[in-house]
Amino acid sequence: MARGFNKVILMGNLTKDPEIRYTVNKQAVASFTVAIGSQWKGGNGELQERTDFVPVVVWGAQAENCEKYLRKGRPVLVEGRIQVRNYDAKDGTKRWVTEVVASSVVFLGGRKSEEQGGSEGGEFGSLREKGFGGDDFPMDISQVDAGNEDEVEIPF
Repeated sequence: MARGFNKVILMGNLTKDPEIRYTVNKQAVASFTVAIGSQWKGGNGELQERTDFVPVVVWGAQAENCEKYLRKGRPVLVEGRIQVRNYDAKDGTKRWVTEVVASSVVFLGGRKSEEQGGSEGGEFGSLREKGFGGDDFPMDISQVDAGNEDEVEIPF
């Protein structure tokens, strides 16, 4: 069989806290979903929006770190590969699952705004509190009010 290439890089926000469980061999496995928003102009010139929800699986010590430090709304960068697997459900039907198996999870934002009483979204939280960007990131910089440049934190 020919050798293929399977690599995925995602950046988005967690939809809920990671769920962790352990295999019979006591290996940690965490799962969470990343919401990835995108915008484009349609054929008629109207702004279109879409959010994709991608399931992610993380193994080992990194899974334990995800469970310990990540929370709903936190921005992350996930690098890994797509995996398609199947299993037999309790009702006897065959189910297929497509997910990203992470080789690396980078916690974006920072603890600075969380320690200062900010929101769960790390450094992005201050932008949300000011009304910029909503829950969709990466943020469209054109949404930033030009009159408030001194008060706005740009998330990069």
